Amino acid sequence: MSALEPPPLLLRRVRPYGEGAPVDVLVRDGVIAAIGPGAGDDAPDDAEIHELDGAVLLPGFVDLHTHLREPGREDTETIASGSSAAARGGYTAVFAMANTQPPQDNQTVTDSVWRIGRSVGLCDVHPVGAVTVGLGGEHLTEMGQMASGEAQVRIFSDDGMCVHDPLVMRRALEYSAGLGVLVAQHAEEPRLTRGAVAHEGPTAARLGLTGWPRSAEESIVARDAILARDAGARVHICHASTTGTVELLKWAKGQGISITAEVTPHHLLLDDTRLESYDGVYRVNPPLRETHDTLALRAALVAGVIDCVATDHAPHAAQEKCCEFAAARPGMLGLETALPIIAALLVESGEMTWRDLSRVMSVRPAEIAGLTDQGRPIEVGEPANLAVVDPDSDWTVVGEELASLSANTPYEGMTFAARVVGTVYRGRMTSRDGEVLT
Repeated sequence: MSALEPPPLLLRRVRPYGEGAPVDVLVRDGVIAAIGPGAGDDAPDDAEIHELDGAVLLPGFVDLHTHLREPGREDTETIASGSSAAARGGYTAVFAMANTQPPQDNQTVTDSVWRIGRSVGLCDVHPVGAVTVGLGGEHLTEMGQMASGEAQVRIFSDDGMCVHDPLVMRRALEYSAGLGVLVAQHAEEPRLTRGAVAHEGPTAARLGLTGWPRSAEESIVARDAILARDAGARVHICHASTTGTVELLKWAKGQGISITAEVTPHHLLLDDTRLESYDGVYRVNPPLRETHDTLALRAALVAGVIDCVATDHAPHAAQEKCCEFAAARPGMLGLETALPIIAALLVESGEMTWRDLSRVMSVRPAEIAGLTDQGRPIEVGEPANLAVVDPDSDWTVVGEELASLSANTPYEGMTFAARVVGTVYRGRMTSRDGEVLT
């Protein structure tokens, strides 16, 4: 074994996909070598052994939407701290959004982010390239250079800003089709959201907060579905948040349009009644909607209308959240709480199995991004990118105890039953019982 190869790894008494009796899983050279009740019998003497007491074993999670803030805002998050949060949350691949300072709008920056992620080595960090220069919405970036660079950028997005000009978006989709890459859209018609800080509805009206209508999102979803159809391109909708978006996705997929969508844990769990406290931790874009939206989003995820879960992990400094609601920076932490929330909402309720959960948190996001070594089946010969989940490990969220440099979690004080207790990345245990293993 070379110095760069991880030692053999033995996971004792795990249940792949939460199904059947516990088995042992032996990993060698970053690949699953054996699965079965006696798989550990042939483990070499130098194997690293983890006793897991019947925990659920899943493919490592893939997050298509993460804000790691480096370069530029290393006071709130770095690639290293974000990777630690990812490892503790069961993620083995994350996509780092382009709205950094400077933005990831050229090959120099995207390749730098890729290299730093590789050097940290806790998960695959794939930089997302900007669609337009400076996220300004006017001039397309050199997407081809970023796609062919060291980082091999495969997703492009101006997330945080909408590519609102239909001609620019049309050209981006045409360009992406030729390159075989994906454009992910932050669906927000900016002329409908000037000054908006909360969902447009009774709660915002009562609290005196400027409303953000559902139509701001839905009009862009409809437009971009049609543009993607005509360009023969793929388009991905970031953080879907409304009942109308669900209906539009059904229509577009029914037309054979190549459209996919993600939903965040916070849009599945929280609604705009949280704003009663005026606490800036609940400010997010798109905003928390009404209860019927959360229910429609959950049903759409179960049915496959919405393809996957993405965290939109967005760290902010304390002073950016502990202020007047309208002045608070939008965004919430999400990497370490995604699995517990999805398990609580959909697995514990019986609407999803653990295998279904792996579809929306591992398999589909990997497929959407074109990753061939993530979201793979738990089978002999497959890459050992894995998440170990204890489904009965009550724990309470404390922002200051999370791995992120920031603490802006909307789940402070909430207790969840399930928790990630181990993450295996390329055959190496990177997190165990909340401790990151470097």
